[in-house]
Amino acid sequence: MSEQIAVRLPDALATSLAELVAPRGPFMTKADAVRSAIEDLVDREERRRIGEAIVNGYRRAPQTDQEVAGAWADGIQSIEEEPWDRWW
Repeated sequence: MSEQIAVRLPDALATSLAELVAPRGPFMTKADAVRSAIEDLVDREERRRIGEAIVNGYRRAPQTDQEVAGAWADGIQSIEEEPWDRWW
């Protein structure tokens, strides 16, 4: 199922949208471009909410110095164990 919506755009924005449509642009239709923009907006907002929840979690239960030191030690050990010679 889908929902059709009507949107009024200022002339400059409508012109910019038209430039995103093929053959010059990456989208086949204006609807495709608008749909992609809305998907990006929804994704960005969801990531912002998740980030905010993580921050709030750390504010409620901050890491201890011991936990931070352990994380650093584990990170350093992980880097030291990496077979870097395979990447060159």
